[in-house]
Amino acid sequence: MVKETQIMQQEILKYILDHKVSFSGDIKKQDKLFNRVALDLFDYQFHNNLPFKRYAQSQRKTPLVIKKWQDIPLMPIQGYKQLTLATTKIYDGEAVFLSSGTTDPNHRSHNYHPNFDIWDASMKFPFKQYVLPDRDEITILGLFPDETINPNSSLSRYVSKAIQFFGDTNSQTFVNKTGIEFYKVIKSLKQAEKEQRPVMLLGASFSYVHLLDFLKKHELQFNLPAGSRLFDTGGFKGLSRTITEQKLFQSIKNAFNIDRNQYINMYGMTEISSQCYDETLYDVYHRQQISYYKKFPAWVRVRILNPNTLQPVPDGQKGIVAYYDLANWHSCLAILTEDLGIKHGESFELLGRIGGAESKGCSIAIDQLLSVNQ
Repeated sequence: MVKETQIMQQEILKYILDHKVSFSGDIKKQDKLFNRVALDLFDYQFHNNLPFKRYAQSQRKTPLVIKKWQDIPLMPIQGYKQLTLATTKIYDGEAVFLSSGTTDPNHRSHNYHPNFDIWDASMKFPFKQYVLPDRDEITILGLFPDETINPNSSLSRYVSKAIQFFGDTNSQTFVNKTGIEFYKVIKSLKQAEKEQRPVMLLGASFSYVHLLDFLKKHELQFNLPAGSRLFDTGGFKGLSRTITEQKLFQSIKNAFNIDRNQYINMYGMTEISSQCYDETLYDVYHRQQISYYKKFPAWVRVRILNPNTLQPVPDGQKGIVAYYDLANWHSCLAILTEDLGIKHGESFELLGRIGGAESKGCSIAIDQLLSVNQ
């Protein structure tokens, strides 16, 4: 078992390292190899992840009959909340990421990680390509707790690794156990402005709402140097008030002199190990037509499915996001999310959470999953 696990990890890590930079059109060229690795991973997970095996068998989908990655059973997000999804024994003290619990406080997703070799590689290379296409490092001002404060948050590890891999000596997080340290953020912004040193603000959506409220209250504005950018990791769900994207963009422009084309949003979650990014900064740097849709790395595939039938819909049509992530080696590579999106070629547009009236197919999948794992 140990040797089998090591071989599977090595195969995935090699795929990531061989395809760490991907370009438009590469995805289809790589599909044959992706298919082979995905089927190897499905076979591994089928034989070593018992709840997933039961679920796959209930759909009559086994490694003997599945020949295409598109046919691998999709694990509903609810599975991570109700079951232990892991291909190796869980040990005391093993690293685990927990969801925030905003949608279901009594059942939080658990995603276990015996090691982070693949997770870190999957995070590092797309970050460089889509967040910092024009430079190797930048001053990163983190507006989200790092992993020392919240070790069970995938986003906290993400922030810590971003600073470790790409932050200069002025980079740090500005969040303690009581919240954002606004005055320290202001001091760092003023210093960067004085030194004409580009900065990147990095935080969840509502981190910026709170920071913008603070700046407005104290009548503060900044003219940040060229090359500065704002990285929004998402996360509006379950919060006390909402703000439209257009209002957010205008407030960012007013507060920091960062325009829409220097703003980037990420798609990630507890249950997956890879992230997707807006193409915006990549397009600006390479002087090509700017797109605000999201790109996924070469070891990920995204399909958009009809929420009722879970069958694929044509490009341009709204549906539920199905996420296939080779970096998710330890749990389930194919995830049925709770998010709506629209596919645009090899990119996709994220629309937000699925509504109750739109989730018939998800509900059926969840019922089937839980019934065979009672």
